[in-house]
Amino acid sequence: MQANSNRQVELPPAGKIRRGPPSPNPKKWVYFGFLFMLQLEIKNLRVAIGENEIIRNLSLSVGVGEMHAIMGPNGSGKSTLAKVIAGYPDYKVTSGEVLMDGENLLDLEPDERARRGLFMAFQYPSEVPGVTIANFLRAAMQSRLPEGEELEATDYYAKLYEKMDLLEIDRAFTSRAVNEGFSGGEKKRCEILQMAMLDPRYAVLDETDSGLDIDALKIVANGVNSLRGPDLGVLLITHYQRLLNYIIPDFVHVMVQGRIVRSGGKELALQLEEKGYEWIRDHAEEPVAA
Repeated sequence: MQANSNRQVELPPAGKIRRGPPSPNPKKWVYFGFLFMLQLEIKNLRVAIGENEIIRNLSLSVGVGEMHAIMGPNGSGKSTLAKVIAGYPDYKVTSGEVLMDGENLLDLEPDERARRGLFMAFQYPSEVPGVTIANFLRAAMQSRLPEGEELEATDYYAKLYEKMDLLEIDRAFTSRAVNEGFSGGEKKRCEILQMAMLDPRYAVLDETDSGLDIDALKIVANGVNSLRGPDLGVLLITHYQRLLNYIIPDFVHVMVQGRIVRSGGKELALQLEEKGYEWIRDHAEEPVAA
């Protein structure tokens, strides 16, 4: 049995291989003399700042080729979860694991996580004055190459222009400094262009719809949809259902007070839009500050 034969999978160190029964979906398994699951798996995760526990025994799995949406009210811990996956240093993981294709990301520095194939789109992207988008992306791609190997300029620009055309981004865009003076929509489009260029295995999109008007939202959603495929797993974090009108998830999870309290299909998001979060709060015990 072999799935996704064109996908290059880097095996984790010895002792960190996960074994288990075959998934009903063979595309999520690769055979290396044993079955190996391709997924981003969060297992019994607990996270705190100081004495304040924010994420409480949370478990979630995102397979390659899947689009998962996490919804929840303000203060439920959604952005905290994204930051922990990316390696944000202010949060303390008190227990649990975050496994990417069997390797525990919590053992890796943020840049190592990115090199393994993890991408994080921030809710509030930072400005990088004096550094053009083109140079920024080239440096990011160069950092992923083996030591001593150089990124060919012709190959780089060919890929850059291909992705810009795919995302319907004007060529002049990459001559601007990263996020400097950008509108909310331009910042989010810049994040999606980075994702397209870096070709991650898993992407965490933290409130990509934050601060966008309806026109900018549609543009960003079209960009995300253009990158969907069998080799990319996406964890999409949002507060509002409106984004899911344009990016249709395979699975929807509701996060309240640091835990996933309900999961379902896209119809769950429509229920939340109709009823709000109050009808589901009874599944949680007490407030959690994110």
